[in-house]
Amino acid sequence: MAQKRNNNSDIKTHKKLSIQISLSGLSFCILNNIYSKVEAFEQIDFDKKLNPFEVLERLIHYFDTREYLQTQFDDILVIHENDISTLVPKVLFNEDYLADYLKFNSKILKSDFISYDTLNRNESVNVYVPYVNVNNYIYETFGEFTFKHFSTILIDEILKNEINTLSKKLYIHISKHHFEIIVTQKGELMLYNTFEYSNEEDFIYYVLFTMEQLQLNAETTKAIFLGNISKDSNFYKIAYKYIRHISISEYNSSYGITRNEEKEQSSFIITNSF
Repeated sequence: MAQKRNNNSDIKTHKKLSIQISLSGLSFCILNNIYSKVEAFEQIDFDKKLNPFEVLERLIHYFDTREYLQTQFDDILVIHENDISTLVPKVLFNEDYLADYLKFNSKILKSDFISYDTLNRNESVNVYVPYVNVNNYIYETFGEFTFKHFSTILIDEILKNEINTLSKKLYIHISKHHFEIIVTQKGELMLYNTFEYSNEEDFIYYVLFTMEQLQLNAETTKAIFLGNISKDSNFYKIAYKYIRHISISEYNSSYGITRNEEKEQSSFIITNSF
């Protein structure tokens, strides 16, 4: 077990740590506030999908063994990546009914801790289940910290970049076992959904079905890829067969970490979390 390292507020290191947690992997990113530069970044993919208890064991292992994590941080953000989330319009949101919002499209337990993030750009609330064992460990080890759902950061960043765009756009964020579709128009969110996939056929089916339901013309709609994707990817190639205008996003964090196109995209959420 890692030694207790509660941050001393009197000692400033000018470093922020973001940790992205999923059942398929972990990512660590440290921002140096003085130079506004990413000081360390590591993405770790698991050989198979783990359960939350196994993920915590891996997290503790990396805190114990990675030299760049053996320090204090002024701020820590934990990003929870899972599909147990739903968006609720702010005008309809009531904190007393968190479980009710989730139970229609997610399997939850009575013992699950439910949290939420506010998306001011979209006037909505993102209700979700975080990995509470990870939160408990971070609090016991470091003290106060912040946590968010990964889709909160993803949606907010896309809307920020689309604020002056009039046309509809289709964003596709690729992860190892799932992908997200975000559709925007005039800087507003039309759709957010997440899908699990096993192969390219699953992927393109969900994409084309979504486009059909929203009446998005495959000849004119711009589809923009984010996440674990490159132009050599089979997912990119199969999308190109059906959608005329596709590209990989040029929206990168100002805290660049690499010139490798695929790695830049796979770090999109965590590097835009600061």
